[in-house]
Amino acid sequence: MAMMLAASKLSNLKLEAITTVAGNVDVEKNTKNALRLCDLLGLDDVPVAKGAAQPLMRKMKAAAHVHGKSGLDGTSLPEEPIKQIINQHAVDLIIEKVTGSDGDITIVPTGPLTNIALAIRKAPQIIPKIKEIVLMGGGTYGNRTPAAEFNIYVDAEAAKIVFESGVPIEMFGLNVTHQALATSDRMKEMSVINNPVAKAVMQMMNFYSQIYQGKLGFTGAAVHDPCPVAYLIDPTMFEMERVRVDIETKGEFTYGMTCVYTNGMTDREQNVNFARTLNQDKFWDLFIRSLKSYS
Repeated sequence: MAMMLAASKLSNLKLEAITTVAGNVDVEKNTKNALRLCDLLGLDDVPVAKGAAQPLMRKMKAAAHVHGKSGLDGTSLPEEPIKQIINQHAVDLIIEKVTGSDGDITIVPTGPLTNIALAIRKAPQIIPKIKEIVLMGGGTYGNRTPAAEFNIYVDAEAAKIVFESGVPIEMFGLNVTHQALATSDRMKEMSVINNPVAKAVMQMMNFYSQIYQGKLGFTGAAVHDPCPVAYLIDPTMFEMERVRVDIETKGEFTYGMTCVYTNGMTDREQNVNFARTLNQDKFWDLFIRSLKSYS
């Protein structure tokens, strides 16, 4: 859904590359799904590179119980993609793109931060050339554990490297992405849009919403990953606050927690623009008009 938004005719963004990482499912499946979606969205010229297959220090922990065994269950997309990955590791592609830029590359991670941390460690000279990192992850509470959101929990050591790198960070955690709820009324609006992209999104929504409305008791499915993309297209739909965020990597019960310090609770340097609230009407207007733009 984030890819759909970024690639739509309403977007003011230029997609330079798509990189994959072990996250919701293993990196092989995630890469295959990225290629299938590129076929759907017509992203023939955007390079796709496969990235890290494991977190930096811990064993991989996936989320197939939320997204299905394929990582993209519920859709009728062709099983095998036409588009192929490039012969380059995602980390090296990130380094190449940033190094060759004019300092105008924004990185938008919507999974664990393993690739980004590896790129920073391998080529620290890219740090001042990254315009910003606009990520979905963390928050003031968790979903993988009571303390930790999934993307940060999977590789908290990588998140710690990224958050302490000095690169400007905009953070969209559960506290704001749970405001982007695809309620039954929103689903009805989307269901009447007649194009292949809207059909695929509705299939994803229908599968995904069963988890949110059934096991989690939400009134709709929270669409997390489009939030940072929506911010880049129209930042006025979010209320942001400058805060300090530290990543917990040692706690027995709090591993992966994003410790958000607000209201002067610490004298540590503020390092994150933290999304607090979302204008839902603006968000869904953009999302639905973006789907219509594929007709």
